[in-house]
Amino acid sequence: MPPMNGQPPPAPPKAPRAWHFEWLWPVLRHPRQALTTIRAQATPAWLTPLLVLSVLVVPQVLVAGPIQRQALIEAGPSLPADFEFYAPEDQARFLQAAEAAQGPAFLYAFPAGIALAQVWLGWLIVGSALHLVLTVLGGRSTVGEALNLAAWSGLPYGVRCIVRTVWMLATRELIASPGLSGFVDSQAGAGSLFLSHLLGVVDVYLLWQAALLLLGVRSENDPGRRTAWAAVLITLAIALLLQVLPGFLAGRLGSLTIVRPFFF
Repeated sequence: MPPMNGQPPPAPPKAPRAWHFEWLWPVLRHPRQALTTIRAQATPAWLTPLLVLSVLVVPQVLVAGPIQRQALIEAGPSLPADFEFYAPEDQARFLQAAEAAQGPAFLYAFPAGIALAQVWLGWLIVGSALHLVLTVLGGRSTVGEALNLAAWSGLPYGVRCIVRTVWMLATRELIASPGLSGFVDSQAGAGSLFLSHLLGVVDVYLLWQAALLLLGVRSENDPGRRTAWAAVLITLAIALLLQVLPGFLAGRLGSLTIVRPFFF
């Protein structure tokens, strides 16, 4: 039935969009304007960058798997010093376990699961820490704004995944010393081991993320330059510490191979 005043009924409000692939390139190319638009969103807008990052980390694992398997075959199993004194059944179990380490579960499934967990947990850590730090420092930020900004500021790590995947395809070699870890001898003691893990996550992509976070924090309800810098630096320090500690503790407990394909 038409309305009494002769005017058409108002159009129903549009449901908020869940996907924003049109922002991917602007965030990398024109970040100031794009992040201003993103932070002004009243609804969650973090799904697109997290999906892109999740898709990009998987090819890196798939490319690294065969290269790692070939390296393990060429190096052979690392036998303990008194291996010859083991009982035959113990030797067989040890060699069977070493062979299992070359299987799909250890080369593909576990690394892919770790990479995806780092994407999503890293986003939650950065977003939550950013909101908390800004609140403590007197800035204005909602949880939704912080989570949106944390997700989109992680896009440089997608570029890193592409670069690393292409490099491994071209050279057929693994990335032995990511970031700046090659400048430190991790075998020189606990301090050097911790520093090696810390420098392993410090690269140009981390600086790129820091720049995007800074632009995003100052784009809407600007808390000021000093507060923005402090919030970004403290947030990244918390995120890096939480990333480095598991690898450091595992390295101290034993000679474990720590897979570090993505964190932001």
